[in-house]
Amino acid sequence: MLELRDIKKDYVSGDTTVHALKGVSLQFRDSEFVAVLGQSGCGKTTLLNIIGGLDHYTSGDLVINGTSTKKYMDRDWDSYRNHSVGFVFQSYNLIPHQTVLSNVELALTLSGVSKRERRERAARALEQVGLGDQLHKKPNQMSGGQMQRVAIARALVNDPAIVLADEPTGALDSETSVQVMEILKEVSKDRLVVMVTHNPDLAYQYANRIVQLKDGTLVDDSNPYEISQADRIALEDRSLGASPRTSMSLATAFSLSMNNLFTKKGRTLLTAFAGSIGIIGIALILSLSSGAQDYIKDMEESTMGSYPLTIQTSTMDLASLMGSMMGTMADDTAASEDGTVRSKDVITSMVTSMANDTTENDMESIREWLDSNPDNLQDYVTDIQYSYKTPLNVYRETDDGTYVQVNPTTVMEAMGVSTSGATQSELLSSMSATGSGYDVWSALLNNQESIERDYDVVYGSLPQNWNEVVVCLDSDGNISDYTLYSLGLKDQDELRDMMTDALAGKTLDEPEAEEYSYDELMDLTFKLVPQSAYYEKQDDGTWEDMSEDADYVDEVAAAGDEIKVVGIVKPSEDSSASSTNAMYGGVLYTNALMEHLIEQVNESEVVKAQRDDANTDIFTGYAFPAEDEEDLTMDGIQEMIDQMPTTQGEQIQAYIDQMRDQGMSDDEIVTAFQSQMSRQTSNATYEGNLDKLGVADVDDPFAISIYPIDFEAKEQVDQIIENYNNQMSDSGQDDKVIHYTDIVGAMMSSVTDIVNSITYILIAFVAISLVVSSIMIGIITYISVLERTKEIGILRSIGASKKDISRVFNAETFIIGLAAGLLGIGVTVLLDIPINMIIEMVAGVKDMAAVPAGAGVVLVIISVALTLIGGVIPSRMAAKKDPVTALRTE
Repeated sequence: MLELRDIKKDYVSGDTTVHALKGVSLQFRDSEFVAVLGQSGCGKTTLLNIIGGLDHYTSGDLVINGTSTKKYMDRDWDSYRNHSVGFVFQSYNLIPHQTVLSNVELALTLSGVSKRERRERAARALEQVGLGDQLHKKPNQMSGGQMQRVAIARALVNDPAIVLADEPTGALDSETSVQVMEILKEVSKDRLVVMVTHNPDLAYQYANRIVQLKDGTLVDDSNPYEISQADRIALEDRSLGASPRTSMSLATAFSLSMNNLFTKKGRTLLTAFAGSIGIIGIALILSLSSGAQDYIKDMEESTMGSYPLTIQTSTMDLASLMGSMMGTMADDTAASEDGTVRSKDVITSMVTSMANDTTENDMESIREWLDSNPDNLQDYVTDIQYSYKTPLNVYRETDDGTYVQVNPTTVMEAMGVSTSGATQSELLSSMSATGSGYDVWSALLNNQESIERDYDVVYGSLPQNWNEVVVCLDSDGNISDYTLYSLGLKDQDELRDMMTDALAGKTLDEPEAEEYSYDELMDLTFKLVPQSAYYEKQDDGTWEDMSEDADYVDEVAAAGDEIKVVGIVKPSEDSSASSTNAMYGGVLYTNALMEHLIEQVNESEVVKAQRDDANTDIFTGYAFPAEDEEDLTMDGIQEMIDQMPTTQGEQIQAYIDQMRDQGMSDDEIVTAFQSQMSRQTSNATYEGNLDKLGVADVDDPFAISIYPIDFEAKEQVDQIIENYNNQMSDSGQDDKVIHYTDIVGAMMSSVTDIVNSITYILIAFVAISLVVSSIMIGIITYISVLERTKEIGILRSIGASKKDISRVFNAETFIIGLAAGLLGIGVTVLLDIPINMIIEMVAGVKDMAAVPAGAGVVLVIISVALTLIGGVIPSRMAAKKDPVTALRTE
């Protein structure tokens, strides 16, 4: 039951107020066909829009089933239009990019009807108006009469109590107009139909009530109706306005937007491409940055294998040394005066820095700490390798039955490069601690997983026992001549002759490459010679170094433990092993070999002899010099003689007696004895002799090499060591603070930061295009709002809320943003193909550019977010559009 009570409607236009309705009061029956007649501008359409809830009255009241609408909210009007009112317009107002079936079922979608039910009801409504065979046509494929019948089907599909028709026959021919009027008359049998028309003939022919308006006032009503008091009481339990809330689903919003975008494929594609330009720029930067980061990471891991964190008994701060050198070279000393030359301390500054920055480590306590796995240190390292000063002397038997030393290698000496001397020995031992010395024999990491990762077995197997080794080829499966010379497979005498001829200026022929089968390499055997085995006991009880006696060395080598080759390997593609092996090849042994060698040395007779007499130099038979030789007296000399072997003691006693016969005093004899002792002992010490014999303690290594998993893990290891050092300093145990060498840290610590900084700067510049894209999307969405203004009015007329309208355009911007993001990532992936080809040709690096999957997803999300932001203002404008004004837009 519908009732208008003194309805007035005013429109303000500038300074003028137009009174469209001037107090219209009408009451309608539940089912009747009412025709509203009057001249143009008399208020007919305004009256119809107020009844349908599209427009709101200025004063008065619209009563629906006895309920006043004065306190209706927007959502109440939306629900009223969707559930209680059906509109039929003169211009049909069908959504052109939707099918006939979709147009009709749209109102049911807002009502929350299931997909299956709304399809059935929409098809049934179209059948009722004679269009059951036109379900999948678009409106532009139909005649005017057919489109009007679609509009009627849409008005009836939700079974409304009121049907409002605004000039339904205004754009139709006479025959079609009659068909439409017949349908409306049939509809009015069970509901209220209110029609506005300029055709009085049709109105009088089909309507059963004629209402005439003039200048906004009611002038005639052919069949007036007044609601009785009994009916009003009965209406208290009924409320058309209390229908369920309407809500457009996301699927419907996306469907409307998707269909609209497909009607403008060219513009949609160009818009998406324009929006993707910024995404392409950032994705390219990230793909190159990610590739560079991966390349750097691989290089870091490889560098970790060649330059681990190294802790040595005596550690020199390389960073301080380099800083001292650079500081000295850059020192702005005063300019020399005329006629004078001022010295500049460069070398002395270096030596001073070396002396001042060299520190001692308590290796035994450090190993004990590392073995305790502090702060889960093992989680960040591939392995922790312990090195010892015990020389690994390895020989190979030649064809003539003699033995050639293959480790430590003598190749460099054959080339005329000396590796002997105190300074060179310290340098080489330091280098060998990092696995990058001249020797081709290297220790495998004590980690089976790392070994299997770093090396591919091409023949045989990996070593399982202490006396088993593998020959390591280079990355290409070859082996360098340097390694062949070192292993005795090629004659070093030939190398010496070549060097002699080269130094003499002779032209040398390019040597031909030699080939060795896997079986030939597997047949190699070696002999292990402990350092202590070079010393032979003499008749006087002293021990003599026999390493220069070739026959003696051959005998010792022949008696040495045999080492056999059990496999052939080469570095894998993912190898982080020493770059020396990857470049030249070599021989790899397990830590068990070194432990066996240390045990042999410690159990040797010569070592036991020295340990049994810690005060006497077993190589000379003399006592080690006292720490304070000025306190030496004749009594002290006599005590030393008593401790010496009989023969040596007798010789020293005869020497002293001879000096006494020459009239020398005791003080003169002590002085002469000290001089003689100095020449004989060469400042030998007990510890020095043990080192000379190759003695080592497994628990007290000479060097510790820590191999972090990667650069990030190295930072964690650095932090763990720093925490340990802080604890030692805080507890007053400064002697246990760890001093270590971090070569790779000094070389590469800032590389990643530099790459990241460049990446961020480039992204910041490219991001400007994203802002421009967002503005452009906003403009395109605004244009879409203008183009779809009538569609907005249609949606509002069937009950769509402001939020629903906003959702439609947000869905459109979402689709464009998603398309732009996906298109940007897709184009980037395609661009990465030629980019990788160019980089490989120029730099030799494969697959440098690749969009990270995570970054690609994030960029798509950013694209969607920015387009949504760009479409916020246009979508709100669309939601705020007046439905009456929107329906009038062409």
